Amino acid sequence: MGSLLTTAAITVPSTVLVVVIGSLAGYAFAWLEFPGRDVWFMVVVGLLVVPVQVALIPVAKLFGAVGLFETTAGVVLFHTAFGLPFAVFLLRNFFAEIPRELLEAARLDGAGELRLFTRVVLPLGGPALASLGIFQFLWVWNDMLIALIFADSGNPPITVALQQEVRQFGSNIDVLAPGAFVSMVVPLIVFFAFQRQFVSGVMAGAVK
Repeated sequence: MGSLLTTAAITVPSTVLVVVIGSLAGYAFAWLEFPGRDVWFMVVVGLLVVPVQVALIPVAKLFGAVGLFETTAGVVLFHTAFGLPFAVFLLRNFFAEIPRELLEAARLDGAGELRLFTRVVLPLGGPALASLGIFQFLWVWNDMLIALIFADSGNPPITVALQQEVRQFGSNIDVLAPGAFVSMVVPLIVFFAFQRQFVSGVMAGAVK
């Protein structure tokens, strides 16, 4: 039960932060004018090809220096940082497809950028946000590499706990089966809960 709570404490904040920050940055790159916008967006796109393994040692040293090594906050920060490039890329491209006339009409009605973002852009971007949330949730929930290195070894996430059980009780299937079932059923519930929005976002991306 403790490992399940640890996994939820890592997955939920990582997903929420990526969706919130990614949507704000995606809107800024799509519709706001600021110096170096295209250059910064190319930097974000370039970060998509950076493998996680490259950052393990530098981030481990950084987390050790600031006291985040083997903490839930450190794992959340790592997953958020590596989830943001894809989030910004996906949402920027989706938001850019919103008709300019719709945004201009809202501005003529007196809507500021924040109101325009929350009342117009976010509702229209619901399918893309749901798709991103599902991808991020599944990636973080099923991750073992980052959790194995950066999470608290005394209360590890469920993937690491199962790996430890395999090592200790490899033939004891009645210990592993319930844990594997719980690890599998939660992502399935999340996927089926947002299935309609996920399919709409994938189809919209395919058409556009």
